Amino acid sequence: MIRKPVVANQFYPGNPLSLLNMVKKFAIVTENKQDAIAVVSPHAGYIYSGEVAGMTFANVNIPETVIILCPNHTGYGEKVSVMAAGNWEIPIGNIPVESEIAKELITLSPIISDDSMSHKYEHSIEVQLPFLYFFQKNISIVPISVMHLSYTECEQVAEALVTTIKKKSKKILLVASSDMNHYESHETTLKKDQIAIDALLNLNPQKLYNEVMKNDISMCGVVPSTIALAAALKLGAKNAKLIAHKTSGDVNKDFSHVVGYAGIIIN
Repeated sequence: MIRKPVVANQFYPGNPLSLLNMVKKFAIVTENKQDAIAVVSPHAGYIYSGEVAGMTFANVNIPETVIILCPNHTGYGEKVSVMAAGNWEIPIGNIPVESEIAKELITLSPIISDDSMSHKYEHSIEVQLPFLYFFQKNISIVPISVMHLSYTECEQVAEALVTTIKKKSKKILLVASSDMNHYESHETTLKKDQIAIDALLNLNPQKLYNEVMKNDISMCGVVPSTIALAAALKLGAKNAKLIAHKTSGDVNKDFSHVVGYAGIIIN
């Protein structure tokens, strides 16, 4: 099975050279790369969130195996959907699914399903891939799309991830794909985003989940981020660092209705 790009020429250039040049522009290589257990990265059009995503991944040593958790924007598929086999095509290459890990996860939790339909039109993993591939040509991925879950269900998925990762002798990176607050003023979004960012930086997944719900923060990837943070803690995470935080208003200068973007490294 080949999962074809659905937002090439919309969220990012479909021409390979143009895409590579844009990724290079944003993913400025740094000498201060660090190992990470998890990363939170935005998934909007590159003109808006590419700088934040590029800065974030540029600061991380990207291993050959990456588990990517994304929100389900389309409503297709199962509650927690893993594409368990095949390849993801992007304009600059093809990325295989790490089938062994994918299949293990499906056997470990009754709420995790083998389902490719949820990924067919979902953009929020696809837009991460050019950055990951740029830094790690031998990458394989485990794509996981999640609908809204209770906090208890988030913990259950996190536990399945931890059990699987601990069995492996290789480095595995968790990526939570998420934009922050949506379509409020720049000022309101910065305040709301900071509540969620503080919970992430304090390594508190339950507070992240609860504060987003309580304060009506439209962080689309709160569930993926909660799962990734909960799993990272169980895998020994001790620190979190904010790499960048911007809004769409910083780009288009329309500060009345913005979307927030944050890049965070957890290690």
